[in-house]
Amino acid sequence: MKQLLYISLAGLVLGTTACRKFVEIPAENVRELKYTKDYVALLNNSSQLIEKAYYYPVWASDEVWTDDIRWQNAQNIVIGNAYSWAPKLYGFTEEDRDWMNMYKTMFTLNTIITEVMSSIGGTETQQKNAYAQAQVHRAFLYYTLVNIYAKQYDPSTAATDPGVPVLLDNKLFTSLKRKPVADVYDQVVKDLQEALPFLPEQPDFVTNAGKGAAFAILARVYLNKREFPDARRFADSALKLKSSLIDLNAYITSTTNFPRKNNDPETILSKVTDQTPVSVPLSNDLVTLLGTKDLRYQVYTKNGVDIPPANYANRGYMKQRIISEGMYVGPCVPEMMLIKAECEARGNNAAAAIDLLNTLRKKRFTPADYADLPVTNSADALKLVIDERRRELMGRGFRWFDQRRLQKDQGFITTVTRAFKGTTFTLDPGSNRYVFAIADKYIQLNPEIEQNPR
Repeated sequence: MKQLLYISLAGLVLGTTACRKFVEIPAENVRELKYTKDYVALLNNSSQLIEKAYYYPVWASDEVWTDDIRWQNAQNIVIGNAYSWAPKLYGFTEEDRDWMNMYKTMFTLNTIITEVMSSIGGTETQQKNAYAQAQVHRAFLYYTLVNIYAKQYDPSTAATDPGVPVLLDNKLFTSLKRKPVADVYDQVVKDLQEALPFLPEQPDFVTNAGKGAAFAILARVYLNKREFPDARRFADSALKLKSSLIDLNAYITSTTNFPRKNNDPETILSKVTDQTPVSVPLSNDLVTLLGTKDLRYQVYTKNGVDIPPANYANRGYMKQRIISEGMYVGPCVPEMMLIKAECEARGNNAAAAIDLLNTLRKKRFTPADYADLPVTNSADALKLVIDERRRELMGRGFRWFDQRRLQKDQGFITTVTRAFKGTTFTLDPGSNRYVFAIADKYIQLNPEIEQNPR
């Protein structure tokens, strides 16, 4: 069944392309996509398009919590629905901002991939680099989409579990039938593997992809597939290209000079949430796990009453207010260290796992408060790694994706309970609510899109 690709879903940019195909003389005041530099310019539209990722998984994770009714009453309906794991986030006629914007970006990337090799005014090397850059960004988006709107990858069911629509060109008429989860993952890997030979060792800006970005996304992919030797290999490859860490000791008294993204030694590929919250209220469990001596507690969090508009009493994550460039969710050096450490622990190499954790933690405590974690057995090392992921990657939605994948490991994920506006909600391991519903509007306009079980 062929359906018209819903315009709001794809975010078509017809103004830049239509006249080239249907008239010989471009319309006045319309920029025709013609030169290689035009497609590079699309890639450089980072802050408004290419750099954006998800938002609502931030509010669904178990690390976000407050019982302060002031905060609860201040949230819009969609955040409230995500926070309470509602069957659907959106009303019948509403857009899903995460879905819409990622597919909007996808259309732009597909335009680059489809057309840049036939553009003029650029060398073949420049064209292949732009093509490869677009492939990396597209891979990131499909990896993100399939981990929000589809079941967690399971090798026994991935070939039949519905994933997401996979669009690989900029055609206006195409099938939107959901590809299986396995096919989506295969496409992500294919894009990244094909892109690698044409990517630079180091990108000119962190919003552009270098080889490290491709390796880092591959590390995420294989971690999620539970193919831990490959996840370790790709995380290690990313770290060989970039391994520097921010020493939080330098920012205890002032964050005025905290590095922004293009000078951030940890950022491998800059991606930010589609919207930037003022702050994120953190659960008591996470705050206890952090402890007050952890510099991530001291630098990245504050009491909610000290974060305008001061509408909750517990501790809140607010690093995004320090950098004022959005909330980073792209791959970074600490994440790669933690992926490698997790794979070492799962591979019965507890000493290597703990060594990676200690290297990271030395930059997260004052010398007076720091002590090496002891090497024990692999099971204990794995627990320490997962705890460190919660500390290092807090407040940005990483935990939601960990909650999904760690359900296969006994004892890591339990039932989550919280109250919202006087009603108590629970999220059980294995619940269908770990998969976001697809907005009814898209299914109404494109009936071939199958809804997720609720």
